[in-house]
Amino acid sequence: MEETSTQIGASRLKSEVWKHFTKVKVNGEDKAQCNYCKKHLGGKSKNGTKHLWQHMECCVTQKIATRGNKGQTFLTHKVMQGKQELGTGTYDAENARRELAYAIIMHEYPLAIMDHLGFKRYSTALQPLFQVPSKNTMKKEIFKIYAFERLIALKLLIALKLLDSLQGRVAITPDMWTSSNKKRGYMAVTAHYIDGNWNLQSRILRFIYVPAPHSSDKLCNVLVDCLMDWNIDTKLSTITLDNCSTNDAMIEKIKDKLQLSTLLRDGSLFHMHCCAHILNLIVKDGLEVVKDGVEKIRDSVAYWTTTPKRKENFEETAKQLRIPYNKSLVLDCPTRWNSTYKMLEIAISYEDVFSRLKQREAQYTCLPTTLQWQFAKDVCGKLKFFNAITELFSATKYPIANMYFPKICEIKLAIGKWIISPNDLIQKMAEKMLTKFEKYWGVIHDIMGVATVLDPRYKMELLEYYYEKLYDHESFSQVRMIRQLCYDLVSDYQLKMSKDLGGSSPTIDGSNVGNDALSEYDIYIMKKKRARSSFVKTELDHYLEEDVLPRTADFDILMWWKLNGIKYPTLQAIARDILAIPISIVASE
Repeated sequence: MEETSTQIGASRLKSEVWKHFTKVKVNGEDKAQCNYCKKHLGGKSKNGTKHLWQHMECCVTQKIATRGNKGQTFLTHKVMQGKQELGTGTYDAENARRELAYAIIMHEYPLAIMDHLGFKRYSTALQPLFQVPSKNTMKKEIFKIYAFERLIALKLLIALKLLDSLQGRVAITPDMWTSSNKKRGYMAVTAHYIDGNWNLQSRILRFIYVPAPHSSDKLCNVLVDCLMDWNIDTKLSTITLDNCSTNDAMIEKIKDKLQLSTLLRDGSLFHMHCCAHILNLIVKDGLEVVKDGVEKIRDSVAYWTTTPKRKENFEETAKQLRIPYNKSLVLDCPTRWNSTYKMLEIAISYEDVFSRLKQREAQYTCLPTTLQWQFAKDVCGKLKFFNAITELFSATKYPIANMYFPKICEIKLAIGKWIISPNDLIQKMAEKMLTKFEKYWGVIHDIMGVATVLDPRYKMELLEYYYEKLYDHESFSQVRMIRQLCYDLVSDYQLKMSKDLGGSSPTIDGSNVGNDALSEYDIYIMKKKRARSSFVKTELDHYLEEDVLPRTADFDILMWWKLNGIKYPTLQAIARDILAIPISIVASE
C-alpha cells in the first residue's frame, strides 16, 4: 500500500491513514484508536504510521464497514405463518448490542454478565466479530432503549393525546422493590385504565431509583413527579398500596400536592388498600395461634427432605404403597402462610408414607399422631379457602373490581363459622383473624360496594343479600350508605359532564340578577338545581329498578357497559373509572 499525505494547516502534513484512526489519551499516553474495532495502537509521532497501515489490512470490522453494506449476508431461519423458512440476514454490531440490552431488560440479567468470561466466550463463539461491551456501555444502551420506548409512549399517550383523550380516570399502583445485590430501592409505577374499546389496560409508567431512606416525603415527591410528568395528576381515581404507616403518611402528603377537587369525592376514596396484603395479614395472625399444632408435620417434612438419600427413600416408599408421587415434599417459610398451606397439602397426601417409614427408620421420631393429622387437615381446609381467593387477587391479568366484594364477604362469613368450631385452637385462630379483618374491612368495602352495584347481575341485591348475613339488624344502614355513595358519585359526574359539554346550564352573575338582597339566593337555587338534576336521578333509579341479569360464566361486564352507555351515560362514566381500579398490587409486583 502506498502512503499518501494531506496538507493540514499551513505547513503540517498528515497521513491519510488518520482518517481511520482517532488520537486518544490512555493512561496519559497518546494512542491511536481504530474507528472500526476500537483497538488501541501506538499513537506517538515516533511510532510512525506503518503499524497503522498494517492494522488496516487485517481489520475485519473495517472491511465489513467499507463494503457498502452492514455486513456479510447469512442464511437465517424465519418463522412465517407458523412455518420455518430460509431467509437472508446481515450481521450488524450495533443491532446485536441493542438486542443484548433488550435481553437484559426482558429477563432481568445483571449487568455484571458483561464481565463474565463464560459469556464472552459464548458471544465470541456465536459471532467472532461481536465485542462484548462494558457494563457502563450496556447501561447507556439500556437508558437509550428506555428513552426510545418512553418517547414512543409519550407520543402515544401525550403527543397523540391518548391519555388526554381517555374519557375515564387512571388508577395507580406504586410498588417498592429492592435489588438483591446492591440493596438499592426502586419504585415501579403502573397505570390502569379502560381504553376507548372498553379493554382493561395496564402500563408501567416509570421504574425509578429511590435513594434511602425511603421516607414518606421522599416517596411522595418521587410519585408526584412521575404523575405530573405523565400529565395524569388531574385524572386519578385511586392509588392502591399495601398497608404500612409510611404509605398512609405518603397518601396524605400526596393529597396536599394534588387538587382535591379533581379526585373522586374530593379524595375520600383516593387510598385503596391492597386486599391481597390484608388477606396475608389476616391469615398470618391466625396461624400464629395454631403454629404449634402443625409443628410435628413440619418436623417430619424437614426430616425427609434433609438429604438426597432420605428424599429417595420417601419416593420409593410412596411407589411401594402405590401412592402417586406427583409432588415433592416442601418445607414452608414461616413468614409466608401460603407456603405453610402448600407444605400441609402435600404432606397430608402422603400420610400413609410417613407411617410406613416410621416402621423402617428408627431415627425418625417425629411422626404426627392421628389427632395431629386431623388437626392439620382442618387447618389446611381453612387455608385452602384463603389460597383460592389469594390466587384470584394475585392474578397476572387484573380481575375486574366487581369480582372482589362477594369473595371478601365469603371470607368474613367463613371466619364467623370457624369461631363456633368445637376445636379450641380453630376458635382462637378465627378470633384473631376476625380482629384483623374488622380493622381493614371499613377502609375497603365502600369502593367494592360501588363496583358491585355497577354489575348488572348484582346491583343492590347482592349487597342486601350479604349484609343481612354480616350485619343482621344494621344491614339496612350499611346498604343505605353504599346507595348514598352511588348517588353522590352520580351527582358529581353529572356536574362534571355538564361542564365538559360547555356549561349548557345558564350562569348567573351580578349582571343578570340585579342588586336586590336576594340575588345570592337566586345563585343558590341555580346551584341546587344543577346538583339535583332530574336526569341523573332518573338514570340511577331506572338502572336499579330493572331486574338483575342472570349470572353466566361468560358475562363480560365491560362489554355490557360499552353497549349500554347510550342508556346510562353517567353510570357508564362511573363504571369506566371504578371497574379499572386494581384491588391488589400483587400483579404489579
